[in-house]
Amino acid sequence: MFGSMVFNESTMQQYMSKSTFQGWKQCLADGTPLPLSVANEIAEAMKEWSVERGATHFTHWFQPMTGVTAEKHDSFISPLGSGKIIMDFSGKELVRGEPDASSFPSGGLRATFEARGYTAWDPSSYAFLKDGTLYIPTVFCSYSGEALDKKTPLLRSMDAVNRQCLRVLRLFGDTETHRVTPSVGPEQEYFLIDKALYAQREDLRFCGRTLFGAKPPKGQELEDHYFGSITPRVAAFMTELDEELWKLGILSKTKHNEVAPSQHEMAPIFTDANTACDHNQLAMETMRTVAGRHGFVCLLHEKPFAGVNGSGKHNNWSLSTDSGKNLFAPGDTPRQNAQFLLFLTAFIAGVDEYQALLRSTVASAGNDHRLGANEAPPAVISIFLGDELMAIVDSLISGKRYQEAEKKTLAIGVDSLPHIPQDTTDRNRTSPVAFTGNKFEFRMPGSALSISGPNVVLNTLMAEELRCFADELEQAPDFEAALHELVVRSLTEHQRILFNGNGYDASWLEEAERRGLANLSNSVEAFSAFLSPKNIALFTTHGVFTQGEMQARNEIHFESYSKRIHIEALTMIDMVRRQIQPAVSAYAANLCSAILTREEALPESSCGPERRKAREISRLNDALDTACTKLEEAVAAIPEGDVKRQAAYYYEKILLQMERVRTEADALEVITAADFWPYPTYIDLLFSE
Repeated sequence: MFGSMVFNESTMQQYMSKSTFQGWKQCLADGTPLPLSVANEIAEAMKEWSVERGATHFTHWFQPMTGVTAEKHDSFISPLGSGKIIMDFSGKELVRGEPDASSFPSGGLRATFEARGYTAWDPSSYAFLKDGTLYIPTVFCSYSGEALDKKTPLLRSMDAVNRQCLRVLRLFGDTETHRVTPSVGPEQEYFLIDKALYAQREDLRFCGRTLFGAKPPKGQELEDHYFGSITPRVAAFMTELDEELWKLGILSKTKHNEVAPSQHEMAPIFTDANTACDHNQLAMETMRTVAGRHGFVCLLHEKPFAGVNGSGKHNNWSLSTDSGKNLFAPGDTPRQNAQFLLFLTAFIAGVDEYQALLRSTVASAGNDHRLGANEAPPAVISIFLGDELMAIVDSLISGKRYQEAEKKTLAIGVDSLPHIPQDTTDRNRTSPVAFTGNKFEFRMPGSALSISGPNVVLNTLMAEELRCFADELEQAPDFEAALHELVVRSLTEHQRILFNGNGYDASWLEEAERRGLANLSNSVEAFSAFLSPKNIALFTTHGVFTQGEMQARNEIHFESYSKRIHIEALTMIDMVRRQIQPAVSAYAANLCSAILTREEALPESSCGPERRKAREISRLNDALDTACTKLEEAVAAIPEGDVKRQAAYYYEKILLQMERVRTEADALEVITAADFWPYPTYIDLLFSE
């Protein structure tokens, strides 16, 4: 079953000549253009393979700046004359497509009337079959060459970190490694709710999260859902999900219940960053499709329900050589450990230097509801190393003796560095960036996020620090002495980013401020940090973004943030005016009618409970009406022009007023009879599996 719907290397060798297969391999190895003759044979092989499996169409599958994927389907048919057709697919159709680019976000790179855009085949990512169509992974660029997608910068950043890794490895005498690739394993959290209940919630359909909802009597307090027994209905969904993912070559490995009711997780095995990004997008699409077949809707919003955990996407990142070595795995010899410490130091320095940039990659309207809550790290970036590795770092910085098997002063010379153990420390779930033995787990991304953005930054900041290290060490007359001095100096300068404590503790935010760490508590602040001169220099130096591409992305981020909150505000107003208030008024009228009827029949009856409830409903309904009116006025007063100013207004004014509306509506839900409440409650939604 595994990979049966993927045009992978074993399939290629069955359907194309040896010379064509080798030409494709050489193209990947050298980064050279693919000759048209080779492209034609590959296209013919793809067409033959996919048609045999029932395909009638092909599509260039790309990842525009919307955060989801895009596709335009064309059939294989070509006219043959006399009313007949032939199934045809050329190398030109394989390597380049031309979708309309005018309606995708461009951040000002393209005017609306400038519609031309191009997709170009990414030969490093396998084509696959889905729903009778051959999917060809591609990059997406404008007529004038600017990247309009999330794949292009990722590929550029992978090349950048590869170049600098090879420079450093050569200094350690490694002449065998020819390629270093970022490896990624993105854990994916999600909610499953009943499809029929979802259809009754306007907020879920339009916004992906509930804008209203009183806390149910039971939530996640008993911690009985986490790793708990999987219900038969959810188990059936998970079984089919695994099968569909395996057919597409996606390494789905782990499945379990998460902390919140109706929340679950899927985790894959590591693969290269480009493939991992493609696969994660496919996994999210497949989750939604398979969920529908089981009467569920899969929610990927970062915080679909208040009062219980939201969903994240833990991005496990490391660097691997083409010979299978993990550069973040401590070695068996002092020289290997010296190399490990240099790469570790580069990562620490890079995260400290570009902490605000890394924070900006996980900013979104949805993730703002999650970061800093009990299931997610705080908005302050820090790195957790664990006690033993931290002790080694402290010893190097201080120059004091390190107590392992014996006391000795550490030096990074090839004969003096001690054994560095793996996994000798506990994990820290409150840390945004945690070292977990041979990788770094970046825990801040939200569940709906494309992992491209965070990995672009991780790759590029690592490339920059390794570039600086290589520039210094290549000129050093004494490599070992220079290596020791460089590592100690860098760790000393950047030790502020290291924190092994509880990130949820309020005292940590005070400590972080004393250390000078950035605390970008919301998306508007985070987006504002993206275009600093330092960040522009980082990306342009390594050829990952042009300054224009960065400015465009920043514009898109601000616009997307504002648009999402605008939709939420309008949805909230609509639900209050057309659902909640009429339902509450009907219930109040029913109560008043019951009071009158009872008093007529029993004049001595005071109807005390009914009167108190009617008065409370009237008071809350008045408060809701006032809050909703103020929200309508705030929406009408949104400033024109500058996208950053607009986003700040949505954060400071609209969200605040939305919270006031919700407070009154949720209070009404608690005292309104269930038969009158207009949509399913949290009790219905979270406990329907």
